[in-house]
Amino acid sequence: MERSRSSSRRTLDVRRNEPRNCLTIPLHPTGLAQVRPVFHFRASPMPDRLEKAVAEFIRRQELFAGAGRILLAVSGGADSTALLHILAALRTQGQIAADLVCAHINHRLRGPASDADERFVLELANRLGLPVVTKAVEVRAYAQRHKRSLETAGRQLRLAGLNEIARDQGCTWIATGHQKNDNAETILHRLWRGTGFRGLAGIRPQREFHNLRLARPLLWATRIEIVEYLARRDLPWREDQTNADLTYTRNYIRHRLLPFLQKEAQAPRSMGVPPMSITGVPPVETGPGGPCDSRAEGPCDLVEELSELAASTARLYERIEREAEKAWARLVEPQAGAIAIRACGLAELSELVAVELIRQTVASLATGGGNLTEFHYRAILELTRGDAGGKELSLPNGLVVRREEERIALYATRPARTGRVGLAPPDSVPTALPIPGRIRWGGHDIEAQILPRSEIETMGLPCHTRADMLKGGKGPFTEYLDLDQVQPPVVVRDREPGDRFQPLGMGDEKKVGKFLTTAKVSRDLRERVLLFTDRVRILWVCPVRISEPVKVTERTRRVLQLTVRRAETP
Repeated sequence: MERSRSSSRRTLDVRRNEPRNCLTIPLHPTGLAQVRPVFHFRASPMPDRLEKAVAEFIRRQELFAGAGRILLAVSGGADSTALLHILAALRTQGQIAADLVCAHINHRLRGPASDADERFVLELANRLGLPVVTKAVEVRAYAQRHKRSLETAGRQLRLAGLNEIARDQGCTWIATGHQKNDNAETILHRLWRGTGFRGLAGIRPQREFHNLRLARPLLWATRIEIVEYLARRDLPWREDQTNADLTYTRNYIRHRLLPFLQKEAQAPRSMGVPPMSITGVPPVETGPGGPCDSRAEGPCDLVEELSELAASTARLYERIEREAEKAWARLVEPQAGAIAIRACGLAELSELVAVELIRQTVASLATGGGNLTEFHYRAILELTRGDAGGKELSLPNGLVVRREEERIALYATRPARTGRVGLAPPDSVPTALPIPGRIRWGGHDIEAQILPRSEIETMGLPCHTRADMLKGGKGPFTEYLDLDQVQPPVVVRDREPGDRFQPLGMGDEKKVGKFLTTAKVSRDLRERVLLFTDRVRILWVCPVRISEPVKVTERTRRVLQLTVRRAETP
């Protein structure tokens, strides 16, 4: 059936952020909707320069190799909308042979606006002649049930949903709209939390994902280039108003931190200082060149610099991965329920390769190696020492690491623990606390915040004694430390025999147990305290006393606020 031009036209008023004349498509009760195209969109016969550049990037990065069907993750925002139009155009031009399927995950966080996003994507895919599948997920309920932030919960459910749709649709690749600004923000976020070479490599053009492949065809392009492409093509998109909410870390980095750093990075060049890459090496070719390559002589572009840093680090990390894979063949012995590594061979590797080998080993056990920190990796490497025989580590997600004669064995299950003291239940293990950030540990929600000097003065700090701090009514489960005297990572753990610290107001170190007894702390509380430590000392015997060296003084510039709350039962 042929449709008239007026009846088939669908538009979006970007200013009002509401779609007009959208298709109304009922959703299946399961939250899945699948729509087949009813008419086709005629692509522009003249390829845009951004489309040509994306085609070249796909070729150079070998994206979609062997793909029969590609799933396109489309939220309706500018990046994913551009991704959908560009890949549809490339397929029309014969530069992509695979079939395309559009997918949309409705997070149901913004009420009618979320549903409007879904209708927009359904109509857009229909106009382009592409099959489309949508899936609704309950992010808020999942976040509360699993004690995740909305950002983390949304990402986990989104990836799980895309994986499910890809398998149902027979897709071997999933394409997302990540671009160069996203990469810069990701690197800054990881630097903020603490990261290594793997984290500094940023977002990769492609990676494995549950036996599928994730591709980022727009990764070389900036956000401005993508918006300009949409404007040239007169293509509408949806705006998510929550992207302006600075309570989300990613938004704070995007709207405040990155622009501030960009301004600071430009200052020296305005004074005639010659430009220099922050990588310390000549710039690498991260984009395909040509008219769309935004690198040019002139003021420093921090997004470009971070992109070059990621590319350089990715090449280094790939070498580390290759060396670790070679070491695996020589040193690793897979066993039933465990994997063993030859201790002497692990000790001979460079630390970077040794850590990567351990990471690969943990990943192969499927115990959630993403929860391991530098603290945990260093503890495992300590087991390679000759006097470490019989020692055992209990790590996050049930991972147990034990020195057994000439081997270091990693087990995916944890034996029962006995004879412990402390606030946490038996399955709690030393856990690094991100600064700023929050963790669930031992039935408690533990949060770290950084307070700037302006807020210190507002709170009536600096102060010198516990009595002064209590004037603010903070209670025994909140403490303030001089952040510049703390040497991360900050780790939360149980008491251990022989623990010592220098209590606030004292000149010498004391055994924790003896201090608690002398301070007439009740037996019940002595059995329930937990410890905050850094690399060199105990910071806080919670909820009794902090350490003298990290107290807040007149010279304090930044305060670390630590808060422990009983976790709510879901």
